[in-house]
Amino acid sequence: MTKKETGMKILGQNKQARLHYEISETYEAGIALVGTEVKALREGKCNLSDSYAVINEGEAFLHDMHISPYSHGNIMNHDPLRVRKLLLHRGELKRLYGKTRERGLTIIPLRVYFKSGKIKVELGVGRGRKLYDKRQELRRRTDKREIERAFRGKIKGY
Repeated sequence: MTKKETGMKILGQNKQARLHYEISETYEAGIALVGTEVKALREGKCNLSDSYAVINEGEAFLHDMHISPYSHGNIMNHDPLRVRKLLLHRGELKRLYGKTRERGLTIIPLRVYFKSGKIKVELGVGRGRKLYDKRQELRRRTDKREIERAFRGKIKGY
């Protein structure tokens, strides 16, 4: 989903995730937040770069997602790095738990967005890439970009 869908506003995304991990599946999850976190997210103050999800005792939790304190908050402002609970169906939790038990698979948040007035997190199940795989991926992306640029130039000149 690269296009901006109706009623969907992207609040933050992990741009490096698809480079560092080979994402095989994606899931959409709700997230339990406090009031000042929602207000800070509306301002776009979210960082997913080092975050990951863990399944503990049948519940999913998001670790190291940094939401900056709300600028107009008071002393009751939230902790920026607190552990947040993810809201998933039981079947999805079981499937994700089974995936994380496999060697090398982790759950990575790819982006945070508003969807129909609710804040959602897109989770990806991925395997870490080796350095040479990252280089191949970067080379593939640049080749694809050059081909598109050349093709676009031929169409305009026609």
